[in-house]
Amino acid sequence: MQKRTLGKSGLEVSALGFGCMGLSYGYGPATDKEQAIKVILAAYDGGVTFFDTAEAYGPYENEKLVGEALASVRDKVVIATKFGFEGGKVDLGLNSKPEHIREVAEAALTRLKTDVIDLFYQHRVDPNVPIEDVAGTVKDLIAEGKVKHFGLSEAGAETIRRAHAVQPVTALQSEYSLWWREPEKEILPTLEELGIGFVPFSPLGKGFLTGAINENTTFDSTDFRNVVPRFAAEARKANQRLVDVLGDIAEQKAVTRAQIALAWLLAQKPWIVPIPGTTKINRLEENMGAAAVELTLDDLRTIEDAVSAIEVQGARYPQHLQQRVGR
Repeated sequence: MQKRTLGKSGLEVSALGFGCMGLSYGYGPATDKEQAIKVILAAYDGGVTFFDTAEAYGPYENEKLVGEALASVRDKVVIATKFGFEGGKVDLGLNSKPEHIREVAEAALTRLKTDVIDLFYQHRVDPNVPIEDVAGTVKDLIAEGKVKHFGLSEAGAETIRRAHAVQPVTALQSEYSLWWREPEKEILPTLEELGIGFVPFSPLGKGFLTGAINENTTFDSTDFRNVVPRFAAEARKANQRLVDVLGDIAEQKAVTRAQIALAWLLAQKPWIVPIPGTTKINRLEENMGAAAVELTLDDLRTIEDAVSAIEVQGARYPQHLQQRVGR
């Protein structure tokens, strides 16, 4: 697989990363451990060198899984993890106090079976802790050799600038896809100006853009999508039009909807590295195949014209979670 560099940082990773969250958290019951390790190693065998996890995925279990799965190839991969929630639990609220960041770093090093965290993201901006204090703490961890690179997730442009002034930000991880294009307004220009890489999560719209979900789909009771307005049955029905359009374009290119959606992201900027996740080897192979899909300018215009005519229905987060983004 081709490589990309995240901004001006010099951090080189595979053009597509692998989002490990769904193996342990968020989309129903955790995947069987042996199967999860097989999927992670299959991603590595397919050329993926960039793996994304967080203490909050489980909590803790996903980091342990990633640490175990990648132990034998640790020096050949880039592992990103995150801090920022009290006790690693999203429902306990935010905590990016300097002493807590240090505690999370030490614990993550143990769980990941490593002596350095390649990329350490603040999972969500904590309004009670100045971003300069957060960036300064990670800067110290970098000086101590415990962390290599600093990242932010779902941060607003002003926060990115303030953090970057203290410790250069290597990457911003936020949602971006053909059905969530908000970052194009202010975030992408800011990242380009500052030389920061962009790591889109949910690049397949939490599975919706693959065409595998429709208005009649039911989710496991523990699946996060049950509380997402965009996944209400009426919204899914309305948004089917986007999936249909993607299907028409994919058919013309003899590829899949998922491959079109990922190839479109890769075509936006050379410093964008999407991190699709999956629990299935066949879906993983499909996603990795997107790195070889070349979209011409005509293809991109066709996609733009078709997608811009569709207004996606439903908020991407319930209100209490939406309050934590774009700060």
